[in-house]
Amino acid sequence: MVEDNVKRAVVAVRCGGDLEQQQQSQANNPEGSFPPVSFPVLPIMKEVCRALGNAAADDSKLLLFSSVGTVFCSGLEPSYLMGRLTTDRRKESSRIADAVRDFVSAFIHFKKPIVVAINGPALGLGASILPLCDVVWASEKAWFQTPCAALHLTPSGCSSYMFPQILGVALANEMLFCGRKLTAQEACSRGLVSQVFWPTTFNQEVMLRVKEMASCSAVVLEESKYLVRSIVMSVLEDVNEKECQMLKQLWCSTKGLEALYSYLHKSCDK
Repeated sequence: MVEDNVKRAVVAVRCGGDLEQQQQSQANNPEGSFPPVSFPVLPIMKEVCRALGNAAADDSKLLLFSSVGTVFCSGLEPSYLMGRLTTDRRKESSRIADAVRDFVSAFIHFKKPIVVAINGPALGLGASILPLCDVVWASEKAWFQTPCAALHLTPSGCSSYMFPQILGVALANEMLFCGRKLTAQEACSRGLVSQVFWPTTFNQEVMLRVKEMASCSAVVLEESKYLVRSIVMSVLEDVNEKECQMLKQLWCSTKGLEALYSYLHKSCDK
């Protein structure tokens, strides 16, 4: 278990037989508070990458990725970005962009199936990485949003490629350009989510299905994922690199900082 002193976020890794489970939670926010700890801050992204590396090397058959609390992930928080970029814009923009690239790359190259349990809202990078995972189950309370343009950010997590592939160009553009919010049922009907479960039985439904998956051969699971993913692997690597280069350019720019400041100012006024 690792605690991040910046946001007091916790990433816990639990091993149980054929299953490796990663959970993100928050240490100092009360249940039901919003916005939550913003999961993909640099130390936590690095810890997830390290945990994925360890999970790849152990004898688990699959990885379950979940969150404790009422929110799955609130993405790269604007206040965090603003605080980092105002110290040394050029250095920090490269540092953050590289961390995002490595974080996304870890999902692209993970060979075992990744199952994601979305218990609540998934925003920004928390929603963008879902197409890089293999099975996504959502609670009825979950919703999905990538408010990139409002934050003067370009897409990340390979969403510029994967969203049009899964959602269709029209809906993908509406999410990436307009910040459209998808309900769990909408996300399921368009293929971003596999199944939606009732909140009160969500964890039980997820664990039942995960155990069924874990009863399958590890070789079959891994080779099946390879057959599905290998065709687009090089494409995703290229997309990830280009997305992070664009983010770096935006974070280096004066307009980028002004947009973040404007967004935070408007948020404080609400």
